[in-house]
This record gives sequence, C-alpha cells and structure tokens, in this order.
Amino acid sequence: GGFRYTGENRWRRCCRPATRENDEFLVLFLCFLYSDSLSWIGNGQSRAEMKIWSTEHIFSYPWETVIKAAMRKYPNPMNPSVVGVDVLDRNLDKNGRLHSHRLLSTEWGLPGVVRAILGTNRTITYVKEHSIVDPQEKKMELCSTNITLTNLVSVDERLVYRPHPENPDVTILTQEAIITVKGVSLSSYLEGLMAISMSANARKGWDAIEWIIKNSECEMC
Repeated sequence: GGFRYTGENRWRRCCRPATRENDEFLVLFLCFLYSDSLSWIGNGQSRAEMKIWSTEHIFSYPWETVIKAAMRKYPNPMNPSVVGVDVLDRNLDKNGRLHSHRLLSTEWGLPGVVRAILGTNRTITYVKEHSIVDPQEKKMELCSTNITLTNLVSVDERLVYRPHPENPDVTILTQEAIITVKGVSLSSYLEGLMAISMSANARKGWDAIEWIIKNSECEMC
C-alpha cells in the first residue's frame, strides 16, 4: 500500500494495481487487526525487566496544547522517515477516553552496520500504534511496536504525556522502550546502537511537537 500526502495533515492511500507489495500490506493489516496492541505491557515481569532505554522531556505548554499537537504529529519535517499513516480505528469508550489505532509506514533508519549484521537490506517497516487520551485524568498513553522484521528485532515503545506534578502549566513526557535483537551474535551491541538511534529520534519528535504548536499559534495570528 502506498500513501501520498495531500495537504492539511491528511494521508491518502494511492490507488495502484495489485502487486506483491500491496498483498504484503494487506497481510500486515490483517495481522494488526488480530493482534493485541497493548500486549507487550502485560507480558509479565520478565518482559518488563528488559527495558534498556528511557527518557523524559518537559514541554513549556499546557497538557491540552501538547496533546493536540501530538495527535497531529505527522507529517512534519523533523520526522521524514514516517512516509504514511493509516487511522484504522478511533472511538470513545464509556469513560470518555479516546482510543486510536494507527498503522505507520516508516523508513526505519537502521545504521548500515546493524543491517549488515542482521542480514537485511529492508528499510520500509510497519509499526502498529495504540493511543489512549483520557481528558478527565489528563493523561495520554501511546504504545507502539514494529510488526515487520520481528524475527530479527522488536522495538516496543511507550510514551506517557501528563501535566507536570509541580507545575500544571507545563507537560512532562516520559518515554521508555524495550529493544530486543534476536538470533544473532553481538545482540547487546546492536541493542545499544539502536538505543542511541532512539535517543536521536526522540529529540526529533520533541522538536516536531514544538514546531506544530508554533505553527498553530502563527495560524491564529
């Protein structure tokens, strides 16, 4: 499945004839529908003990402002690696929380040495994402995991946005990730390289949200 950005933060599916690539996208889509998007959180203590990367960031904006920007995060010039977004489902539960399920197509920027050791030249990967926005509790939780190359590497990421406990006029973002390289030697080395890459990507994500907020403010001028 190809995607094309058509302006106004909308991504549309390109109409193309059936190909092996399109068939692959359909299979991934079906896998997404039948998988538990938050299963990595509840897989037991052994899974939680594998966390090797975490960080925090403070936005100098109220929670509501940051969440609006986070929901409109793609596309942005800081994260060109995200080449497509499909909203698969969006609904409110009985408690008024907004659930969103999305499928992201990304150019996964694995370092060349990592690709060589893993034995893959593939760069396009698909990521499933589930977010929950709770306006009463003022909390947004987003969990994502890759659904391609899972036989080689898994990256399970969790982000939580909350008002800062000491200053409700600013927002604190907590990010953590579990990175697991499978079936190859030097796995700890590769996990370390990917953690460094995630730190760089996290900074780009923070800059993207700041960029969206500032652009929104300019539009209102």
